[in-house]
Amino acid sequence: MKLPEIKLVSLQPEVPEEEAGHWSEDDEMLVPRKVVGRPPFRPMRRCKQALPEEECFRILEKAYRGFLSVNGDGGYPYSVPINFVFEDGKLYFHSAREGHKLDAIRACDKACFTVLDEPEKEPGDWWYHVKSVICFGRIGIVSDERERMDRFRALAGKYFPADYDTEADIHRNGPKAEILAFTIEHISGKAVREK
Repeated sequence: MKLPEIKLVSLQPEVPEEEAGHWSEDDEMLVPRKVVGRPPFRPMRRCKQALPEEECFRILEKAYRGFLSVNGDGGYPYSVPINFVFEDGKLYFHSAREGHKLDAIRACDKACFTVLDEPEKEPGDWWYHVKSVICFGRIGIVSDERERMDRFRALAGKYFPADYDTEADIHRNGPKAEILAFTIEHISGKAVREK
């Protein structure tokens, strides 16, 4: 699955490519000369651990919980564990209609979402092998009622038991909640196999 092309407008001055940095001889890390914002996402430092984009999407499709981070009160990061569903190249969350998270989103729509895949452990090892995905993007409240209901159903289908009356629950609790849509502007994944 490919993400839709998003045209970003940078407020950073254009920096010639030769000033942006170079890769170390072993391609292990980017050696920066200065931080550039074209777009404002840095390349992964340990690029040999990078996951292909398709693997990142697979992890988003199967993971059950992640951490949504927004710019909270006083400029402090605010990160909250949250259920989600990944559909049509976007992340969707349900939320109360008020609170710290919604206030932060209304003030600044930039956000970050992080998930961990199930850790694996080799027999006899004390360390875990972990895959993670980080998404940067923009988040907002879904206002279209039909889309809201569709996303409530998608979330219910992921988390509720098959025999649960999801429609009754959605009609009872849907008016009390918001659906948030996160448009991914940058995604990266990493496989850590430490020893």
